[in-house]
Amino acid sequence: MSGESITVTFTESDGATIRGEVEIGNSLMRAAQILNVPGIIAECGGMAACSTCHCYVDREWLDRLRPMDDMEAGMLEIAIDPDDRSRLSCQITLQSDLDGLTVSVPRDQA
Repeated sequence: MSGESITVTFTESDGATIRGEVEIGNSLMRAAQILNVPGIIAECGGMAACSTCHCYVDREWLDRLRPMDDMEAGMLEIAIDPDDRSRLSCQITLQSDLDGLTVSVPRDQA
């Protein structure tokens, strides 16, 4: 890890927000774990083998993310209520240009 941090914000399905600083190089899924975000279950531990770290990336951030690969797209097909903002948080690596990233957590995750 780099030692540098960025701020990320998770909005829960009830509207509550969890904001915190997380070291660059971590995945967004790991950030959720560090910040104790309920709803990001991450059953597979970040291997893109489940969809329990599904999140909705705020539209203003979508173009800054690395495009999803076929594995991530396939896992999102089994996520609950995916939409055009859906990503697996384990596949998003936090970098300096994502400082201020905001995402929403789905109501259900399983």
